[in-house]
Amino acid sequence: MEKEVFDSGGKKAFWHTTSHIMAQAVKRLYPDAKLAIGPAIENGFYYDFDTATPLTSEDLKKIEKEMKRIIKEGHKLEKFELSREEAMELMKDEPYKIELIGELPEDEAITFYKQGDFVDLCAGPHLEKVSEVKAFKLLSVTGAYWRGNEKNKMLQRIYGTSFTNREDLDAYITALEEAKKRDHNKLGRELELFTTSEYIGQGLPILLPKGARIIQILQRFIEDEEQKRGYLLTKTPFMAKSDLYKISGHWDHYREGMFIMGDEDKDKEVFALRPMTCPFQFQAYLNRPRSYRDLPLRYNETSTLFRNEASGEMHGLIRLRQFTISEGHIACTPDQLEDEFKNSVDLAIYVLKTLGLEEDVSYRFSKWDESNRDKYIGSPQEWENVQNKMREILDHIGINYVEADGEAAFYGPKLDIQIKNVYGKEDTLITVQIDFQLAERFEMEYTDADGQKKHPYVIHRTSIGCYERTLALLIEKYAGAFPAWLAPVQARVMPISEKHAEYAAKVTEKLLGFGFRVENDSRSEKIGYKIREAQKQKIPYMLIVGDKESEEETVSVRSRKEGEMGAIPLDEFIAKLKDEVENKRL
Repeated sequence: MEKEVFDSGGKKAFWHTTSHIMAQAVKRLYPDAKLAIGPAIENGFYYDFDTATPLTSEDLKKIEKEMKRIIKEGHKLEKFELSREEAMELMKDEPYKIELIGELPEDEAITFYKQGDFVDLCAGPHLEKVSEVKAFKLLSVTGAYWRGNEKNKMLQRIYGTSFTNREDLDAYITALEEAKKRDHNKLGRELELFTTSEYIGQGLPILLPKGARIIQILQRFIEDEEQKRGYLLTKTPFMAKSDLYKISGHWDHYREGMFIMGDEDKDKEVFALRPMTCPFQFQAYLNRPRSYRDLPLRYNETSTLFRNEASGEMHGLIRLRQFTISEGHIACTPDQLEDEFKNSVDLAIYVLKTLGLEEDVSYRFSKWDESNRDKYIGSPQEWENVQNKMREILDHIGINYVEADGEAAFYGPKLDIQIKNVYGKEDTLITVQIDFQLAERFEMEYTDADGQKKHPYVIHRTSIGCYERTLALLIEKYAGAFPAWLAPVQARVMPISEKHAEYAAKVTEKLLGFGFRVENDSRSEKIGYKIREAQKQKIPYMLIVGDKESEEETVSVRSRKEGEMGAIPLDEFIAKLKDEVENKRL
């Protein structure tokens, strides 16, 4: 019965109750700790505490032990309500709870839950009693700013998970350990794809030669594919005066997320690093008068962008303050809108399939929030009209999507292609947006067949999204063992001894001549050591050369995927690798 409740939607109550058990244990062990918040999350729960000293892994073991005692005590969870004044008095020693109570409606009763000697401000839901939690594990402790604001105090956040039985918990822990092995933040550093420096700052990674090479391969692939599909490449500045962002609306709707240089009260000109490329590419459209015969006009750009993300939001290559995307904007007539939108989605899906990521994505139709109109520009009727049109297009495309209120851009609805990282956390990878506002703001016009001046629709789209985020997902997808066409080093030549160095150099030179990414391991090391090194670096092909290979102009091939392939003519290996690369085989 417990498992049925857990599986049929009781996970939130289960994990929320476990967070309260953990908080009770912390208060017993560390009475001076102050309680913040402790919600259920996607795969478990966390609770934030203000403690005199940072908690350690040893502290987690003590807390787990106390949690087991509390569960054995079998307390029921009892809900009760208090007035604002009574609630303030009860929580007088808990400053974070007092702050939360102060924000609740004055005319509503405030709910609490009690379990034994522990009481917490909480709206629920919860289990009936703590003894229903049969298996749990505290996973980690980390710092977290109160309410996610770096201006607030740093708290101690303990993450955990729980299940109705030990078997499910063990299975989850095993899956989590496997995920850790694939974590791009760990593996990407071990494989020397990227690094970071505290002197440079959070969200500003350094791509090392191998990581930079993969990004270059991806960029060339995308730019070539976009060119085939009729896109025109632009190169626009990394910054602009505030005037540009005021026209687009970013100054009013996105200013907090921008890096601004200067003070409007003191400086004649204030500049900001660009958080997106659209207003810049609009200036390319405005370079000369346009006719309906010029449309659709498709601009693309490999765009480096800057966004002032909160430090608590930074994670590896997933969320950054400087990143590069495959940005593009299509100006089109109303009659062309559906085909151009479909083509943008088709390009995105083609890219995902080529990278082997298509099975890992979901689709979200992101709409505006009628109850928060200040967040958007345009009238309710315009929003309804465009959202209905976009829904119609999505239905024609035939993809399965969910609708989400409040996730639209401030100038129009969008399709978000969502993808989960190795831990199951979902992020947006690719977007396709319909903009019915900014062309008019920028006075972008075209002369229609009837001689009338009209504003085009604009589709904002990416075809691979953020390159750094894509690299992170590829590291995790392939556990660092990239397909040969993407691998920063496709083959490593290994002479067995010094007398084979001349032939190894000849093989390397020939492979380089065909454009392959190849290294020659000419170190005075045993061949077994060289092979182990190449395996650890997940190189697709190891080409071992000795007496026989030198005499017969062959290479002894060891494939990361296929194992020992034996000695084959060098030209035969070149043909094989060429086929894999040109056809982007996975």
